[in-house]
Order: sequence, then structure tokens, then C-alpha cells
Amino acid sequence: MLAFAGNSLLCRIALKQTGIDPASFTSLRLASGALMLALLVFLRGRSGTGAGRQGASYTAPALRPWQGGSWLSALALFVYAAGFSFAYVSLTAATGALLLFGVVQTSMIGWGLSRGERLRPLQWLGLVTASAGLVWLLLPGLTAPSLSAGALMASAGVAWAVYTLRGRATGSGGAVLDATTVTAGNFLRAAPLALGVSALLWPLARWDVQGALLALASGALASGLGYAIWYTALRGLSATRAAIVQLTVPALATAGGVLLLGELLTPHLLGASAAVLGGVALVILARPSAG
Repeated sequence: MLAFAGNSLLCRIALKQTGIDPASFTSLRLASGALMLALLVFLRGRSGTGAGRQGASYTAPALRPWQGGSWLSALALFVYAAGFSFAYVSLTAATGALLLFGVVQTSMIGWGLSRGERLRPLQWLGLVTASAGLVWLLLPGLTAPSLSAGALMASAGVAWAVYTLRGRATGSGGAVLDATTVTAGNFLRAAPLALGVSALLWPLARWDVQGALLALASGALASGLGYAIWYTALRGLSATRAAIVQLTVPALATAGGVLLLGELLTPHLLGASAAVLGGVALVILARPSAG
């Protein structure tokens, strides 16, 4: 969760305090994440086969990290990363993390409903509360984010929800690929998309060493290593516990924004945070214990 919150802080610091532009940040983030994940896949592949999700075996694709993932998932990853970076040009770390997290969770709940999942009355109350919190966060006011920035982060949240829902993948011959290999393949496909946007926006490109280093840290450490650690940790967490743990991300990003960036905790943000996080928690905790 520190890695997920760290992405918000690294991106906001880079775009606020250095000269790098959001397109270049996105390209460096995805490219460095792809290289880090490819290295992890290569190192794991040298040891042969291992245990995949839920104990299933997978074929370790040494030197072939592109074997995992898909172009559709890569597109969702690219939309998330690009929307994330461009939104943080004007969003605070706390507001961006809350908006991203809220949209991801509500999108995934909505997907479950579209697939026939039924909610209990308390879960409906939680969903309505969380949705109202997101609307409240975006209502015009002195502390509300701009509509364009809010729309960009909301699109990033929807894309990340799509990416998460498409997270299960299989390799050729029916072998189950581990999450790190799948993520590496998606990053390797998404990086050229980001580089293409950077090429289109080349006249607006801005670079400096500090901004580039922050983008590399976001990609290689907070994204590459962070995602690998998270998907490994998921093996020991139930779906409910994993969802609850993610409730800490906006709180961690808010604390980091206050301590590192001098961002203010406004009543508007605190109220919206309570509504969004409380509503999502209610949906999660009211699920049947068997789930």
C-alpha cells in the first residue's frame, strides 16, 4: 500500500517541483516498470517452474516476459497511467488518490452488479454513500478540483478497474502464468503507447534530472516492485481483507501530501473522504462471510 500511495506522491512531487511534463513522466514510468518486471521474470525463470495463483503450476518464461498480458489490458494500463499523470498536474496527492480509489472501487462494484451480484441493504447504503462522496468531492467550490483534472483521474480509475478485472490470464497450452509475468507483458505493451504520446507531444516536452529520477522511481520501484509484492501478498489475503487493506491508500497519500508537499486538509476533502471510504468499507464488510 505504501507503493501505491507512493505513486501518487512521486507523480505529484515531480509535476509540482520539477520541470518534467506529464507525458514524459508516464513514458519513463511505464518503460522503467517494464524493464524492472522483465528482470524479475527473467530471474524467476532461471529457477524453472513455480506455483502460480491458488497453487496452480505455471511455465516460467525465461527471457520471454512478453508471453504474459494482452494488448487490451495494456491499453487499460496506459489509459490509467496517462490519466493519472495528466490529472496530477493540478490535483493534490490526497484528492487524486481519493478520487482514483473511489472510482476504482465503485466501478468494480458496478461491474459485479452488472454480472448479477446482489447487494444487501447495508451494501446499497454504502454504495450510495460512496458515490455521493465522489460527487461531493467534484462539486464546484474553492477546494474542489477542476472538472478536467477530475475527469482525467476518473478515467484513470475506470481504466484501472478494467485492468484489475482482466488480471487473470493464461499462457499458451493452458499453462497458468503468474501475476508478475502477466504484469510484465502488459507493461511491455503499454510502454510504446506512452512513448507514442510523448512523440506526438514532443514540442511540449520538458526534462530535468530530478523529474526523470522521480519517474524512474515511480516506475521501477513503486510500480514494478510494488505490484509484484502486492500480487504476492494477495495469495495470503482473502478478497475482503485485500479490499479493506486498500482503504489505507488514500489515507497514506493524504499523510504524505501533508508532510512532504505542505498540502492542506480541508473540511471538503475530509468530508468527501469519510463518505467515500466509509461507504466502500460498508459494502465490503456487509458481504456474506463466505465471500
